[in-house]
Amino acid sequence: MEENNILKALVNSLEDRKAEDTEVIDIREISPVADYFVIATGLSPNHLKAMRDTVEEVMFKAGIHEKSIEGTQKSAWILMDYGDIVVHIMSKEERQFYGLERIWNDGKIINPLEI
Repeated sequence: MEENNILKALVNSLEDRKAEDTEVIDIREISPVADYFVIATGLSPNHLKAMRDTVEEVMFKAGIHEKSIEGTQKSAWILMDYGDIVVHIMSKEERQFYGLERIWNDGKIINPLEI
């Protein structure tokens, strides 16, 4: 599956789970870590877990297996590393505190609707 199709499926699945403020940042030009960050906000630990489950399902269907997943059911930040795509599922408080969009502001914000 092509990266754009995977990103679109990820964003759609997160939106279906009522994720807030889902953003995709293209970091290909500024970092060897990954090609894209997908960042989404959840409202509770159960919401974060549901979002994690949907990401795992989308990536499994695409035939992509995680390199690493950080965070437990009680975590306020779940980091899912799929190599070229890294997914950050965060509580509102964690997202505001860490400000990944600010840290990675040299990357290109991609409108999820334009993927």
